[in-house]
Amino acid sequence: MFNDLIRRMTDPAPDTLPDPDARLALGALLVRVARSDNDYADAEIAQIDRVLGKRYDLSPFEAAKLRGECETLEAQAPDTVRFTRAIKDAVVYEDRLAVIKAMWSVVLADGVREDEEDSLMRVVASLLGVSDQDSHAARRSLT
Repeated sequence: MFNDLIRRMTDPAPDTLPDPDARLALGALLVRVARSDNDYADAEIAQIDRVLGKRYDLSPFEAAKLRGECETLEAQAPDTVRFTRAIKDAVVYEDRLAVIKAMWSVVLADGVREDEEDSLMRVVASLLGVSDQDSHAARRSLT
């Protein structure tokens, strides 16, 4: 399952991601930003579960199960450039902005903004085609 998704993400001309793949792609990005500072905190894990649960109308159990799958995908996924390109090419701007807001909610979940997290957020926002101003506004809307 993950190999097929990774293949589609790295395809030179990706199609629109089907909903199950979009769920995995979003979740894997959330996991990637949470792990970027080498401290995958319980607060970040809980926030990922909340984001996935709310976005996809999942029970806490279903959200945790999806997060587990996303953790596996993130560990196997290619570099962030290819990963985000697949999302950018398949998702409209408003949804990409929602991805950035969700990622900021994970970064802020443990109460500590590490340089690695900020750096990854700048890269991901740029790769998703989200402006610095919109990313900053998304972060500020959470505080």
